[in-house]
Amino acid sequence: MTQALLTCLSHTPLKGYVDPLPEVVEEAGRVVAELGAEIEAFDPELIFLFAPDHYNGFFLDTMPQLCIGTAAESVGDYMTSAGTLPVPREIAEACAAHVVDRDIDLAVSYRMQVDHGFAQPLEELTGRLDRYPVIPLFINSVAPPVISFRRARQFGEAVGEFARRLDKRVLFIGSGGLSHNPPVPQMATATPEVAERLIAGRNPSAEARAARQQRTIDAATGFAGGASHLHPLNPRWDEDFMANLASQDWAALDGYGNEAITEAAGASAHEVKTWVAANAAMNAATGGHYVACARYYRAIPEWIAGFAALTGVSV
Repeated sequence: MTQALLTCLSHTPLKGYVDPLPEVVEEAGRVVAELGAEIEAFDPELIFLFAPDHYNGFFLDTMPQLCIGTAAESVGDYMTSAGTLPVPREIAEACAAHVVDRDIDLAVSYRMQVDHGFAQPLEELTGRLDRYPVIPLFINSVAPPVISFRRARQFGEAVGEFARRLDKRVLFIGSGGLSHNPPVPQMATATPEVAERLIAGRNPSAEARAARQQRTIDAATGFAGGASHLHPLNPRWDEDFMANLASQDWAALDGYGNEAITEAAGASAHEVKTWVAANAAMNAATGGHYVACARYYRAIPEWIAGFAALTGVSV
């Protein structure tokens, strides 16, 4: 019988670059350490990791809405490690076949590149990239058009159905959000040079990556200081969203509209679709017998994030 654990956690590339007060860093660190200890005690045999990308592995030459990796490499952006993720290819292929059989249009990558959206939760929650076998599941969250909450739920359900067959201890991770709007360029307003990077910007030089990261750091410094045009964080929206997840109110979640998400919580808040998918996977894997709980929330301007954690256990 499959045993399942759920961990949803915000990621931020700004840790260690633009930090809030030390006591806030310590508080958030304690939460992450607690989640890591729970995962270690559970000792998963397989992780299903739902995460976005930030134009590091997926580009507009062909942007899938959903993609599973049968092999994956971390690009090592910000303070995350570069290296190979231990993806069990045959299981990933079987998962892809099941998801497609459920009428989900899923792309498959045999050479997936992932960034801090995938690498940071793996390293922070398990200690390193390769601690446990992992199946990387990408959800486009930055390049319009983007899928709905409903479709993210259906994707997660299909993955959870597959996981339920495995007779393994499985961990579902949702990585992203909550409300935030870092300076991610948009094709509609991009200069020709930036547009080319959005279309085909794979494997930039070390200098180009450093310059890009510095722009994000500078934006966070301005945002934390109140001198920024970026969309403000929205704690009320974040907490209402987590309450809907904790209560498994799928009808309310399906009702979230993309335009309303962007307006209320910022363009990058679409990353919370990874949380929706991970919760739906947990629901399907346990036959609905799980309890979810919001574990932490704080709006942290220095990290340009409504920073949060939510977990779930089967009952």
